[in-house]
Amino acid sequence: MLGVYSAVAGGAFRRYSTYRAATVAGAVTNTVFGGILASTMLALWHARPGLGGYDARQAVTYIWISQALLVTVAVWGGGFQDDVQARFRSGDIAIDLYRPVDFQGWWLASDVGRAAFQLVTRGAVPMAVGALAFDLTLPRQPLVWAEFLLAVALGLLVSFGLRFLVSLTGFWLHDAEGVRAAMMVVSMFFSGTLLPLALFPGLLGELARVLPFSAMVQLPADVLLQRRTGQSLLNLYAFQLAWAAVLLAAGRAVQALAVRKVVVQGG
Repeated sequence: MLGVYSAVAGGAFRRYSTYRAATVAGAVTNTVFGGILASTMLALWHARPGLGGYDARQAVTYIWISQALLVTVAVWGGGFQDDVQARFRSGDIAIDLYRPVDFQGWWLASDVGRAAFQLVTRGAVPMAVGALAFDLTLPRQPLVWAEFLLAVALGLLVSFGLRFLVSLTGFWLHDAEGVRAAMMVVSMFFSGTLLPLALFPGLLGELARVLPFSAMVQLPADVLLQRRTGQSLLNLYAFQLAWAAVLLAAGRAVQALAVRKVVVQGG
C-alpha cells in the first residue's frame, strides 16, 4: 500500500512540473511580493527597532520564509481541493470512494507530491532571490535546515487536515467555495503569513499562537530563525503533531459521516 501512495505522490509531483509557465509566473509573483513586503518591513523596523523581539534582518528573513511557504503549505488553499471540488461537480467523487485505497490517504499523498514540487520551485527560488537582494539571517548548519524541513512537513499535515475538512463540506453543500474562501482569510491572518504572530496584541496574540494555523508558517519560520531550540523545539513539534492528529482524526470522522449516504450530482 505504501507503494501506491508513493506513486500517487510522485504522479502529483510530475503533474505540477508540467505547468512550467504557471510555475515561473508564480515564482516571479512570490518574489515581487516578497520584495515589496520586505521593504515595508525594513521601513517599519527602522521606525520601531526590536518590534516583537525581531531585529530588522530577522524580520526581513521572516517575510521571505513566509513567501517560500505560502504555496508549499497552501495557506491560500488549493492543491487537491481543486481536484476534489471538480469531482464533486462531475460526480466522479463516487469513483474515488470505490477505489481500493483510503480516500484521505490518497489525497494526502497527492498533496505531499504537490508540496514537494512547490517547495523546490516557488519556495527555494524566491528565497534565493531574497538572499541576493537583502541581508538575510539564514543558518549555515545543515541540522537547522533539517529541523526546518521537519517543521514544514508537520505544518503541511496540519494544513492538509484543515483543507480536507473544508473539502468534505462539499458532500453536503455540493460547492465548498464559500467555506474555502472564509478559511483562506482566516489562514492568512492567523498563520503568520503577513506578520509574525508576536506582533499581535494581547488576547488576539495568545489565541493566534494556540490555533492550528500557526503551525503552517509561524512555527517553521521560528525554527529557521533559530528562535526555538532544545526543549522549546521539541514542544513546537509536539504542538504541530497534536494538531495534525486532531485534524486528521476529525477528517476521518467527518468522512465516515459523509459517505453514509452519497447523492451524486452531475454526469
